[in-house]
Amino acid sequence: MSQPRITLVISPRERFSFTQQNLESIYEHTQIPFDLIYVDGGSPVHVYEYLQAQAYERGFKLIRTEQYLAPNQARNLAIPHVKTEFVLFVDNDVLVSPQWLDRLLQCADETNATVVCPLTCIGKKVNEIIHLAGGEARIYEETIEDGSIVRKVHEKHYFVNRPVADVQDQLHRKQCEFAEFHCMLVRTEIFARIGLLDEKFLSTREHIDFCMSVSNVGGTLYCEPDSVVTYVPELPLNWADVSFFLLRWSDAWELSSLQHFQDKWNLTQKDKYFKKRYKRLGHRRHHAFVRPLVKQISLGKESVWLEQQAINLDHKINDWITARHQERYANQRTIPHQLIDGTTAVLSQRELVTTR
Repeated sequence: MSQPRITLVISPRERFSFTQQNLESIYEHTQIPFDLIYVDGGSPVHVYEYLQAQAYERGFKLIRTEQYLAPNQARNLAIPHVKTEFVLFVDNDVLVSPQWLDRLLQCADETNATVVCPLTCIGKKVNEIIHLAGGEARIYEETIEDGSIVRKVHEKHYFVNRPVADVQDQLHRKQCEFAEFHCMLVRTEIFARIGLLDEKFLSTREHIDFCMSVSNVGGTLYCEPDSVVTYVPELPLNWADVSFFLLRWSDAWELSSLQHFQDKWNLTQKDKYFKKRYKRLGHRRHHAFVRPLVKQISLGKESVWLEQQAINLDHKINDWITARHQERYANQRTIPHQLIDGTTAVLSQRELVTTR
């Protein structure tokens, strides 16, 4: 068998309960050789034990932390261990389809792309509803009334929420400006040019930041719709899922990420791009927990007043949860972790990665 050209890096997105389905899907539908590094950021014991058993049986590296990790923190723990030409980031709530990896690699070889993403669908059925087929993301400058120049964000998702069947004839390999970390093939050498992923992006805009950084040094991005994956968003199923979900989509993490995005790229805070996101703060929690709870309490009837009171309470509870996490890790400068490689376990620490 030929040597692997790709290392898959799997990391938690917002929950742990889909771990087995995700891993089994990858091994079932991937025929070309690959290395695998699994980053397990604080999963419950039964998930960790499953991953340990799989690491020993299948021979992949497992990196374990006892704390929850922001996505870029998790990916950065793996990148220094990647020795292959390509690294492929994939979230732990993704299902893949036959030849998904072959077609991503073929696209990278034929286009010399730095980054390639598949057609990413959403839901339990692969290749049904589109979540993303590439998109546009760039900074542009605009002169306003007083003559000053402001920097704003242009972002556009291709075919979002469209049925695949309705746009099948429009889905062709295409150069684009951004991909998402649900599934993203990357030439490993790019990290020598732009550095590791920016860990100040705790919950949002990390993919936009990375893709614009790639473009800024002359890298190219493509979407290859012949490769299809789907991510499966579901309600958290247990306390470990719930607690990670609430931190992952916390007001504090989202605000910090948006503010860092503005500062890093010198963007105007008055841009409607940011106003929209500040207005929707906490919407993932509200959709997952608040609205179903209000509907249950009100016996299926809509109650705008009750929902608003529940949203206000959610914000307060969420502030308390993130404050506790911040207290515990406020002075943290390294991430303690255990690397399991074959049958050997080594304790390590890595400094947190920050940028301007």
